[in-house]
Amino acid sequence: MSAPPGCESLGRQCQALDVLLRIGSLEEGAASLDHEATWLLGHTERITFGEVWTGEGELYVDAVLHVPCRHLKGTGEGRARCAAHGFEGRVPRAPARPEQPRQLGRDRFRVVDRMKLATRQFPPPPRSLPVLGAASGNPCEGAPCETSDHRRGAACCRDLQIEIMCTRKQLFLEALIRHRKSPYLCKVGREGDFSIDAEMISACGFIEEGGVACTLHGRHRVDGRTAKPDLCFEWPPKNKGLHPGCVFKGRKRVRKA
Repeated sequence: MSAPPGCESLGRQCQALDVLLRIGSLEEGAASLDHEATWLLGHTERITFGEVWTGEGELYVDAVLHVPCRHLKGTGEGRARCAAHGFEGRVPRAPARPEQPRQLGRDRFRVVDRMKLATRQFPPPPRSLPVLGAASGNPCEGAPCETSDHRRGAACCRDLQIEIMCTRKQLFLEALIRHRKSPYLCKVGREGDFSIDAEMISACGFIEEGGVACTLHGRHRVDGRTAKPDLCFEWPPKNKGLHPGCVFKGRKRVRKA
């Protein structure tokens, strides 16, 4: 267990973190990065996304992670204390969370196109398409899969892996990341000198309201690419990386063409 961050008082960092997320390398090409960025920027439940920009051969997005510190404890009447350092005071104000709609109605969506967030119109598919090679319907409909906060349904669309830019010298930022409230930000690990990997629970805004279907499924961009991010068609090896209750656990899955 790492030492708690060296905070000096209660503050914004108790409620959320301002970070820089890496989307991918420019060597992947704009077409591939549009898919990666649309996927990442779709997960709006607990992440506020800012500007998408390029630098040093990489595509990044500024973001606010709306996950409180695990040491923040409410004491009643609008007051709180830090369980790690003993600070007490008024509950720190959480940063504003602006609306980030991804489904705009009339077949319009907010996606990343040419490496910029933009509004695009995608006509609906001519017929209802099966998901992941199923004979009919959506095999995930009604599946008992769940994310680690025990919320059931569309688990693979409700959590995600993120790469947070944080060098080995940024000890305070790394400690803040490692001491977020689990399971909303957890499984923090470092494999390199410049970034940290973590898992977040932050549902995708392209999920059909009240269901588990993806509203981009079966739609296409004007250049023929799928509107739905291509990585959403990929699945982990059999019985590896699956959520509890996944409908595909123990089953033979159709490979991506």
